[in-house]
Amino acid sequence: MPEAALPASGGDPALAVAGLEVRYGAVTALRGVSLEVAEGEVVALLGANGAGKTTMLRTISGLVRPRAGRISLFGRRIDQLRPPRIVALGIAHSPEGRRLFGSLTVAENLRLGSVSRKDREAVAGDREKIFTLFPVLRERRNQQAGTLSGGEQQMLALGRALMARPRLLLLDEPSLGIAPLLVQQIFATLGELKAMGVTMLLVEQNIGVALALADRAYVLRTGQVALAGAARDLKEQYEEVAAAYLGAGGGGR
Repeated sequence: MPEAALPASGGDPALAVAGLEVRYGAVTALRGVSLEVAEGEVVALLGANGAGKTTMLRTISGLVRPRAGRISLFGRRIDQLRPPRIVALGIAHSPEGRRLFGSLTVAENLRLGSVSRKDREAVAGDREKIFTLFPVLRERRNQQAGTLSGGEQQMLALGRALMARPRLLLLDEPSLGIAPLLVQQIFATLGELKAMGVTMLLVEQNIGVALALADRAYVLRTGQVALAGAARDLKEQYEEVAAAYLGAGGGGR
């Protein structure tokens, strides 16, 4: 949705993470991680299981409190804010495992994505845009979310996040547990959103589809940035990327 890409003030990046450190007890999950996402850009965050990718998204969303470092959204510091305030400032998080309300219908799950919005006419228009992006959701609008296929649930999770009209969309493993044909469909839709100017930080284990979509990428290994650069350059360094990606995980998740 074009409305999701709001202008940055003063040239600040959409997201700036500097020196981030996160610990779970004695285990350090992220160690001095810094990254940026420009407005309208898609940035991929790659890495093996345990590299710290999900921890990064959860920390940006306020679900995990960092021990050190700084997170800014369009120049405003958010790392000390609670999750509802971060959502209100424009971050939507589509989590790993989708986390839908299985007993609620597709339409009800979408409505939850816009619960903080008061512009009912615009909300209705955005729901129609979601149904255009994912026609199967229109067909299933009165069906309980828990009865959808894995791919349909992922479409719904993405649609629910978009209903918030996010300034920054966080995506955690959108291809996880989905048939290859549906993965292609979902990433084709993400490509459409990119063309509309939606800013995204994408966590993904499928290197090929992630680098095909992304403008830039960071590769995490044991909670640190092992590689970073333009997606097209990292494609050419595939063996190095794979080595970092397949390296032994650390304490992160």
